[in-house]
Amino acid sequence: MDQSRHLFIAPDAKLRANWLEAFPGASLCKRITENPLADVIWVLVPEEGDVVALLTECRAVAGKVPIVAISDLPSDQQGLAALGTGVVGYCNGHAAPAVLHRVADTVLNGGLWVGQWLLQKLLAGISRAAAKKFTPPDVSEWADGLTEREIEVARAAASGLGNKEIANRLEITERTVKAHLGSVFEKLKLRDRMHLALLVNGIAKS
Repeated sequence: MDQSRHLFIAPDAKLRANWLEAFPGASLCKRITENPLADVIWVLVPEEGDVVALLTECRAVAGKVPIVAISDLPSDQQGLAALGTGVVGYCNGHAAPAVLHRVADTVLNGGLWVGQWLLQKLLAGISRAAAKKFTPPDVSEWADGLTEREIEVARAAASGLGNKEIANRLEITERTVKAHLGSVFEKLKLRDRMHLALLVNGIAKS
């Protein structure tokens, strides 16, 4: 049973049914307060208004507690703006309880939760930024223990390609791509594609 403490920040001060079903012991506030008693903070962003200002304020008060932005009208533009404030997740406010559980598990384990399309945009942006500002590390610096095919898959994933695109490029199946990525994450002790992109592009060290 999930023993984590979940705090929802919502202007209407009402816990939705899907939130309560996911986390029966969740608490609610209209605004975040100093030293919040929570393991994950969920912030419902407004349909109209300054999303960045709200999340920046929450991030400044939350300390090390991970924040997930939830939106009733999610979009790539809003998601990118939200992630730019330092939150570690972005999802639909009406997401099913099972999805909310996966989001919580991901961020509590140090991962980042975003939609697949938005994730690919972020990875592509990292790759472009790295090409301008960083010298890509020699493969031996990050790929110790990986097979040649795993290195190819890792590089493709780090550039922002999805599993289907990687499969088409390397002429392998999507199932094989998933298997290679799972092996890469395990061998390099990485949590997700975002951390892989930072490592492959020389922005982070192994």
